[in-house]
Amino acid sequence: MRFVSTRGVSAPVSLSAAIAAGLAPDGGLYVPEMLPAARRWRVGSCLADTAAQVLAPFFADDVLAAELPAICAEAFDFPVPLRPFGADGDYLLELFHGPTAAFKDIGARFLAATLSRLRRAENRPLTIVVATSGDTGAAVAAAFHRQPGLQVVVLYPDGRVSPRQAHQLGCFGDNVQALRVAGSFDDCQAMVKQALSDADLQAQRPLSSANSISLGRLLPQMSYYAHAALQHQAAGRSALNLVIPTGNLGNAMAAILARHVGLPIGRIALATNANDVLPRFFDGQPYQPCSSVATVANAMDVGAPSNVERLRWLYADDDEKLRAAFTCHAVDDAMIRATIASVHARTGEAICPHTATAAKVLQDLRVQGAGGDWAVVATAHPAKFEAVVEPLVGHAVAVPAPLAALLQRPAQAEPLAADYAALRAYLLR
Repeated sequence: MRFVSTRGVSAPVSLSAAIAAGLAPDGGLYVPEMLPAARRWRVGSCLADTAAQVLAPFFADDVLAAELPAICAEAFDFPVPLRPFGADGDYLLELFHGPTAAFKDIGARFLAATLSRLRRAENRPLTIVVATSGDTGAAVAAAFHRQPGLQVVVLYPDGRVSPRQAHQLGCFGDNVQALRVAGSFDDCQAMVKQALSDADLQAQRPLSSANSISLGRLLPQMSYYAHAALQHQAAGRSALNLVIPTGNLGNAMAAILARHVGLPIGRIALATNANDVLPRFFDGQPYQPCSSVATVANAMDVGAPSNVERLRWLYADDDEKLRAAFTCHAVDDAMIRATIASVHARTGEAICPHTATAAKVLQDLRVQGAGGDWAVVATAHPAKFEAVVEPLVGHAVAVPAPLAALLQRPAQAEPLAADYAALRAYLLR
């Protein structure tokens, strides 16, 4: 299978080339030249088995095709349970059981496993530059830490991630450097995209990306939706509907692609925070990126979601058809806090602020008469947001062992201006 740019200018490339590059030369995002035909899928014995099956058509004819099962086994070695969540027909899809307690571990570990294999034939080190609004950077740092021939530079908005997220970002050292940027996530993302498109910089220091613009992160995220939906179907239940918290739209895009290739996924509803560029678009307004605002669900503080390019490509730039395919809902900070409190009162469970946006949307959908089985996608462990969650649930949230181990390490991040020239100078230093 070959991959092309959403902007249609760059020449088609192999999957390995697309993963290594991160961003297409014309500034677009890589997408399959043609999606695999829909088919009947079978549930695997474990997540890695399902993943290898679902991703095999995308890896067809690629140099990594034979290694795909081993890559999946290496990356997907922790559970992603789908379990009941309160009322009958409501479920929680828990994606936070990896080493940094966020769903980003899944795509980041897969990307690291692929790039480490591709780098074996290269003599020069590759630098992964990644912008993060909270969880991506730590997942990428953990996945690439001490990987030979690979260096990582993480940009995050100073003061706009939780204290525990900031600690994770700066606690690795070795081949991982954290930069705290005096700006927003959108500033960080724009700087990373500019670096990836800088041919002169690339000639001096080869770069790639680990943001959700990378196919190496996007495609493997299809796997947990496939595994959950197929398990649900095998249990004799109806097609699984999803409510997905989304910021940069990568997690949602993976579910949308999974549904397009025939996996038994029903309706998809998107949940955002007060950064409502997507809800306004789905309500019929022109797509208009804007400056992001800080919220308690900080990993979704995105005003210019990159994967909109992929979403519009999938629907051939037919915005009306796209709007008819999904719903998208904004949840402000007050509603996020109220939902964390009400879910705990009703079920005894603590959920993170991002998961709370999806839980609130599902509550509203049920009030409006939505039937069927629905899964709230739980993207991060609540212990990462203790300052928000614990006052609302009235007790301390237990910290998972892998996260506790990271929090015991010393952490350090270097300040950086929200200016591409400053980033370029840093990378060439």
